[in-house]
Amino acid sequence: MKVKLASSYGFCFGVKRAIKIAEGYENSATMGPLIHNQNEIDRLKNDYNVGLYENLSDVKPDDTVIIRTHGIPKNDLKELKKRSEKVINATCPFVTTPQQNVKKMSEENYSILIFGDENHPEVKGVKSYGKDEGDVHVVLSKDELKNIKFKYDKIATVAQTTRKKEIYLEIVNELILKNKEVRVFNTICDATFENQDAARELSKEVDVMVVIGGKNSSNTKQLHSICLENCKDSYLIENVSEIESKWFQNKNLCGITAGASTPDWIIQQVVESIEKI
Repeated sequence: MKVKLASSYGFCFGVKRAIKIAEGYENSATMGPLIHNQNEIDRLKNDYNVGLYENLSDVKPDDTVIIRTHGIPKNDLKELKKRSEKVINATCPFVTTPQQNVKKMSEENYSILIFGDENHPEVKGVKSYGKDEGDVHVVLSKDELKNIKFKYDKIATVAQTTRKKEIYLEIVNELILKNKEVRVFNTICDATFENQDAARELSKEVDVMVVIGGKNSSNTKQLHSICLENCKDSYLIENVSEIESKWFQNKNLCGITAGASTPDWIIQQVVESIEKI
């Protein structure tokens, strides 16, 4: 089987930065999964003894605690700093930006709209920076806007860093049509744009597409969704063990892309395995 990699794929700046930070603090623990890739989390545990805390109550005063790439809610950060003096912030700078946008605009009496998944840790963190969380609203499509009552006639909007820009534009256009003032912050990460555009182009020319990444990763799921638009035989896997040879029957060219939390060593294993089919 012939394999072609997307022109842009895999680890983004924020993930590379977070992993480098974690590797520099052996015998530490992360608050929540550092990134959305269990295989890489297992590697950090095995090679650097980087553990995982899911609850603030587990933190002890002597612990070195690393804040996950997606960030954590503002009050959780305050509590964490009370529990340990060794808090290392590995929040991606591209995630810190919408946090600060929300803080500033809500203090200036703008109602806040976030385009993203309300249950995603990044969005939970961003939402927490609103002065009045009751006036911080989260939507996944423009259709959801009709259910929202804003407190003010001024709206500020940010986006989860890994969302589709086309849907964000639809939401923004709808807001502009119906509100007096709209401040728009383009907080979708450049790496997300590049990976999505590359996946879109590659999926147009291949017979089968494989997307590698965590199944709970927003940006990986977005890549898979984009690939399906052009290549119905598109599959999402976390590692080489999930590959099925039947996917490649009567196919000649396999395209491969990977989410922003997928390490190179997993991508290489998948490429080598598919090339042998």
